Amino acid sequence: MTQHTGFTSDSKSGTPSLLDEVGRVKSRVDYVILNQLLPSSSPLKEVDLLYRMMRDYPQRKGKGLRPFFCVSTCKAFGGEESDCLLTAACIELFQNWILIHDDIEDSSELRRGEPTLHRKYDEGLAINAGDALHARMWGFLLRNRKLLGEERTLRILDEFSRMVNETTEGQHMELVWVVENKWGLNESDYLKMVTRKTAWYTVTSPCRLGAIVAGAGEGELKKLLEFGTKLGMAFQIQDDALNLVGDAEKYGKETSDDILEGKRTLILLRLLEVAESGEREKVLKIMGKSRNRKTAEDVRYVISLMKKHGAIRYSQEKASHLLGEALEVLGTVEWKGEKESVELLARVARYSVERQW
Repeated sequence: MTQHTGFTSDSKSGTPSLLDEVGRVKSRVDYVILNQLLPSSSPLKEVDLLYRMMRDYPQRKGKGLRPFFCVSTCKAFGGEESDCLLTAACIELFQNWILIHDDIEDSSELRRGEPTLHRKYDEGLAINAGDALHARMWGFLLRNRKLLGEERTLRILDEFSRMVNETTEGQHMELVWVVENKWGLNESDYLKMVTRKTAWYTVTSPCRLGAIVAGAGEGELKKLLEFGTKLGMAFQIQDDALNLVGDAEKYGKETSDDILEGKRTLILLRLLEVAESGEREKVLKIMGKSRNRKTAEDVRYVISLMKKHGAIRYSQEKASHLLGEALEVLGTVEWKGEKESVELLARVARYSVERQW
């Protein structure tokens, strides 16, 4: 079974467009996940439900950027796409199990246009389904031994371990800020958090994993770390902006969800920095409320100030600057594979920041 990404072709010539290619890779990865990795049924009723829940998020519409970063980097270093599909599929499994947990931690209502797993079923069951995906992910990664050998498989496992650790550290930073109602934060604090929470599993590790599959050395992995950090920060800043001004149907989550959840985005921190004292006090009062106590009027007021003081524009300009720096780093990498894959990496990097959903 394959799923649609929601992308449409931007090509008028009949040749594959960037989004066609992203969709093609995602379809191949989805096939691996749904037909070769995740079990589809069980004679035990309770376990059958678990399997349905494990397959739920992977079957939903998604962008597929992470596996594309992995596959394209692998090919750009001279590796084979077929050698990379299992690792790319495990990146998607990682993405799905942390989203299940993230939705619970943030009390989110929607994920990819549908009710979150804990709303659709039960919170305890959703936590367990996420744990099950996590555990299976490590087992699936071990299948690389037959394909890539012991040494490369261990390098892949080591990269996954770091990706998990970095992501959970970043998530913990953000959760603590909300739990402690901490507002003495600045742009540097935000960028440190999103480097861990977003950049590692969105860009850095997918690219580095593709490079490892292709046999790249440590010098090139360091460059991909710098590239992934800068692009990952830019990706998250744009995602924060789309949460406020994006198309809700295409975005797949509640718009303004970050305000309801009390997230410390760069946009909000910028607003608090430039707002008038009375405005700042009112914003802090609103953001200090629990999610169920925030009103639609509260949300509208915060967004109106963000627009009034140019906080959204400021953040998107920051994202654009980081994108430029990331592309400069990408240009210093010594590629050994397909020129087309190198070009696709640069194009998908731009798309990930300039996207409108």
